[in-house]
Amino acid sequence: MSIKGKRIAILVEDLYEDPELWYPYYRLLEEGANVTLVGPAAKEYQSKHGYPARAQVAASEVSAEDFDGVVIPGGFAPDRLRRDPAILALVRGLYEKGALVAAICHAAWVPISAGILKGKRATCVSAIKDDVINAGAAYVDEPVVVDGNLVTSRTPADLPAFLPAIIRFLEK
Repeated sequence: MSIKGKRIAILVEDLYEDPELWYPYYRLLEEGANVTLVGPAAKEYQSKHGYPARAQVAASEVSAEDFDGVVIPGGFAPDRLRRDPAILALVRGLYEKGALVAAICHAAWVPISAGILKGKRATCVSAIKDDVINAGAAYVDEPVVVDGNLVTSRTPADLPAFLPAIIRFLEK
């Protein structure tokens, strides 16, 4: 199977965690996916370490129908992303249509705010474990957890488990 031609959004905002954006970005490109950086606005954002990433499009200009999945990097960007109604609508729309919703580290805040974690199994960085539990999910301390179309992971150290799980899902 192949993910060639699959349309994947990767969310970006200031203070994103560098490897959690760039590792999926280049790995999915390598597999032949069409990857689009999506932010609250079509502009340049800075990572936690000052590395720039330019959102090609604003979330308000796209919809779930434009993508086959979304990857949400961690860092402190998710705390900003979860405040944007268009970001939440995109994530919720993708989830509801059965498309991939992948979140790593602090990125679990976005599915929490999108209201899609209740009744799911999920993981995240330990710092927001209580948030995941309070959102109604069953927290699991594993490198990657797949529950339906939701793929979650804990930290950058888990990227080698996170990306294969994402790719396997997209190959369906």
